[in-house]
This record gives sequence, C-alpha cells and structure tokens, in this order.
Amino acid sequence: MKKIKIVHLYPDEMNLYGDSGNVLCLYNRLARRSYKSEIVRVGIGDKIPNFDIMFIGGGQDREMQIIKRDLKRKSATLSYYVEQGKTVLAICGGYQILGDYYKTTSGEIVSLSSCLPFHTVSGEERMVGNTVFSTPFGTVVGFENHAGKTYLSDKLKPLGTVVSGFGNNGEDKTEGLLYKNTFCTYAHGPVLPKNPALADEILKRALKTDLQPIDDKFENLCHDSLVKKFG
Repeated sequence: MKKIKIVHLYPDEMNLYGDSGNVLCLYNRLARRSYKSEIVRVGIGDKIPNFDIMFIGGGQDREMQIIKRDLKRKSATLSYYVEQGKTVLAICGGYQILGDYYKTTSGEIVSLSSCLPFHTVSGEERMVGNTVFSTPFGTVVGFENHAGKTYLSDKLKPLGTVVSGFGNNGEDKTEGLLYKNTFCTYAHGPVLPKNPALADEILKRALKTDLQPIDDKFENLCHDSLVKKFG
C-alpha cells in the first residue's frame, strides 16, 4: 500500500483559527484505516510536489501580501493540479487565493492565482459567527470570520447552501465551491473534525475507493449537537 502524501501549502503564513487541525484530522482518519501517510510542508520558495491531498488554510490581508509574489510562481502548477482533478481543500484565505483577484477596501486589486473563475471583494463589515450549510455530503457546521465577499462565476457551483450564517458573501446563500475534487469553504473550526462525512468524502476522492467504516460515535454526537444549536 502506497504512502498517502498530504501537502500543506503555506503552513506558516496561512494557518488561522486552528486550520492545520484539518491536516491532522485527515492523517488520523487515514491511520485509523491502516493507511500510511506523510505531511509535506510547502512554503515560500518551495516547489509543489505531486500529492494525493493538498490543504491551504486561512490568512489575513497581511499574509496574502506576503505570499502573493510566490503564489504567482506557483499558479501554473496549482491550476494544473486542480484541472487534473487532484483533491484540494482550501479554507477562507486559502479559498480566496485560488480565484482571480481580491479587491481591498482601498480599491487595490490584488491579482491571485486564477486557478478558478471567481473573485473576492473586501466588505465594510466582517462576517463572523457559527455557520451551518447543507451539502451533497450532509450538513456541515463551522465557524466563519471574514470580511471578503466571494462571488462565483456561472461556471462554478457552490459547495453548499447556507442554513445559518453568511457563506460566500452574505447575499446569495452560497457557501464555498466544489470544482472537480477541489473543495473550498469559509468554515474554520477546524471544520473536518466536526464533520466526519465531509472528511471522508475528501479521502474517498483522493484514494479513489470506498472507505472502511470507522467508529465516529463521538464525532457525530459533536456534529449533531452543533447543528442543532446553530442551524
């Protein structure tokens, strides 16, 4: 059995609100099924190796400015892997950098990777709080904290529909996006430990096989209680 490679892109710059816990969650859920995996940290100046799963966490405007030059150098590689159907999970700022641009409150246009046709505009007020949204893989619960309003092109479909909270922009009830095997969301938390069904959907797509069931009794109790409380 091959070792599953999990690439953590910009782990130092893009790691708000415990987002790196998503990487640990995937690693743990693989181990519980007897898969060996390794976590490869890819930072500024590093080349992106071939991978089974890529994770990109959240970052603020300052971090976006820090990585933007390196991101341009990595854009072609990122776009290639997204189009090839590699499995990617991107959270908040990590989600935003896969789009065309970010417009700041001062009107500056920050060009991003253009992996996917969407853009983000900084809003006047932050969208903060617990969020619940429905997806094809079940209801997802998380915590959002973003000023950016993301707008998808007609070519893209959202990951889910907002039940409570703000989602992509607080206007159209969309949350995140799902393109091929690229999952994007504004849900921090970290999101995967509280949503084992979503975690396993990501793993199934990466492994290209059905997964052996594992005992998610406590994870599901946590998930269900949070959905009931915030949904």
